[in-house]
Parts: sequence; C-alpha cells; structure tokens
Amino acid sequence: QVQLVESGGGLVQAGGSLRISCAASGRTISLYAMGWFRQAPGKERELVAAVSEYSRRTTYTDSVKGRFTISRDNAKNTVYLQMNSLNPEDTAVYYCAAGATFTVVTTNPPYWGQGTQVTVSS
Repeated sequence: QVQLVESGGGLVQAGGSLRISCAASGRTISLYAMGWFRQAPGKERELVAAVSEYSRRTTYTDSVKGRFTISRDNAKNTVYLQMNSLNPEDTAVYYCAAGATFTVVTTNPPYWGQGTQVTVSS
C-alpha cells in the first residue's frame, strides 16, 4: 500500500559524506517505523539503521554508529540517512523499508524500495 523510492546515491570518496532519501507515497509514513538496509556484492542484506514512527527510538548497526544518522520528516513523507566519514566498506545498494512496528522493520519489513547504489572509492 505504501511505495518507497530511494534517491541520492552515487559515488563518493572515502572520508566524504552523502545523504540518501526515501520518499513514500500511498500512505503517511507516520504509520510506520522506517529503516535502512544495505547489501554489498556477495553479502547478505543487513540492517543499517531504523527509526520509530515519531523518532522516539533509533538503532544502528555497530559499524555505522557515530557516522550515520537516520531521520524522518513525516510532513514530507520522507526518511533520510546521513552518511559521514564514509569508507569503502560502506559500498552497497541501500534499501529503504517500512514496517508496522519498530521490531517488524528491524527484522522482517513488508515494504521495500528499489534501492540506491552508494559507492565509496578508496
């Protein structure tokens, strides 16, 4: 029912920053906990960050803590991932996801975007 479209990916040098966005349509994202996942070539998809409906809770995978920030603007129906101090290990396709609860979005989200490629050069 909700569709998600990521944007903002691209090529960035190591140490640089990038902000990717997830624009939702169909339903307001205030109904959903939102998350970002990523998948590198040959690797399984992993949770990067998640945020609850009104930003009361956030979680980050250990490898991005202190570098990445997830945020949301429910009025704009948009979720963001600010990525700082990027390194080549961050290279992946980044996917936006939505779920009815914080637990759902971190484990088995039913709604996904198409992904946006982030490539970090060394």
